[in-house]
Amino acid sequence: MDRQEGREVVQHTAVSQGLTRRGFLKYAAAAGASVSLLSGSTEGAWASTKSNSGGLQTVRWISPRGTLDVMDDYDLHVPIQMGYFKELGINVNLIAGPLSDALATTTFVAQHKADMGYPSPGVLTASLDAGVPVKGICDMAAGQVFDFALPPDSKITSVKQLAGKKIALGSAGWSTIVNPILVEVGVDPKSVKYVEAGSEWAQVTARGEADAALTWEGLRAQWLAEGLKLKYLIGTTFSNQPSNVYAVRTADLKDPAKVDLYTRFLQGVVMGLVFAQTNPRAAAQITYGILPKLRETLKPEAAYLSFLELRHMYGLAHAAGKPWGWSFPGAWKSYLQIVYKLGQTKRLWPVADAVTNALVVPANRKANVAKAIADAKAFRLNKTWQAINPAPKTY
Repeated sequence: MDRQEGREVVQHTAVSQGLTRRGFLKYAAAAGASVSLLSGSTEGAWASTKSNSGGLQTVRWISPRGTLDVMDDYDLHVPIQMGYFKELGINVNLIAGPLSDALATTTFVAQHKADMGYPSPGVLTASLDAGVPVKGICDMAAGQVFDFALPPDSKITSVKQLAGKKIALGSAGWSTIVNPILVEVGVDPKSVKYVEAGSEWAQVTARGEADAALTWEGLRAQWLAEGLKLKYLIGTTFSNQPSNVYAVRTADLKDPAKVDLYTRFLQGVVMGLVFAQTNPRAAAQITYGILPKLRETLKPEAAYLSFLELRHMYGLAHAAGKPWGWSFPGAWKSYLQIVYKLGQTKRLWPVADAVTNALVVPANRKANVAKAIADAKAFRLNKTWQAINPAPKTY
């Protein structure tokens, strides 16, 4: 089996239910989703995984979505398929997560049903407020991942112009995502009207029945592939708020053995990110090639555009001269103050209680970046991915 062709099967602790991103949007939960806080049902996914046949230590990673069939997790698929995690002594099990629990990506970690979750800032802060003892150790997108989509004939050019307008959401709970963004730019959230439109919230906006719609990086390309004609206000141009983090049990950060394990895990993530930076089509081919349900709904060109949007977000900290996965304390402080003033948290949480950079620094220092670069340069693209423009203008 040719690893470079991306044909190896990823062994998940849970089997995805085959829901595409579009399919699980109707299950949208409250509490501030990011890159969709939407979860999928996987009974029995949290069986004990203390050991592995190869003597590897297992890390169970739980997604905030109802599927693993998205391009978002290329930073995990690449090091799994390229053997980086194995070389670091780690077996990674990917779990989709349950539909019924909006906070599962943190609560299941706290309950030892998973080891690492991927919560948005809204979920992380809601979890802290609820007494869930977790902390972010890696900020995957050190910037605003959320955007606003506009009807094609819209005259709106600034988020400030959304005051008094109608904003379409997939779920009423998504208001907890939008409210902090509006406050950041000086718009009173009470001035807008939210239109809950379920899985058709993009279509509602395209028809002009709403002035804007919440969206996010990675999804824009999928809407384009579906033929939706929309304009966009890109989050990183108007917001400095943070996005999803990899979070672990707070108690584990006091255990040297666990700190070592998670630092090695992040080394693999860094190698995956560097591989994707060096040869983006290779990383996309690997990810796309092992996700059969995604291949049923998204053509390679559209999947690549989605990947590029995410690759840009995941590289923001590095582009700013910081380590991969760096959490910007100032951005988190501002966000924590805003959600407290909005009443989304009962107390003003200190940044140190929410996130830490204590693991990403050594992970970046120890990661075998040279190997990741060499492997990426040597990777053989198949004919399909050779034909794809490596740097399209639209993404």
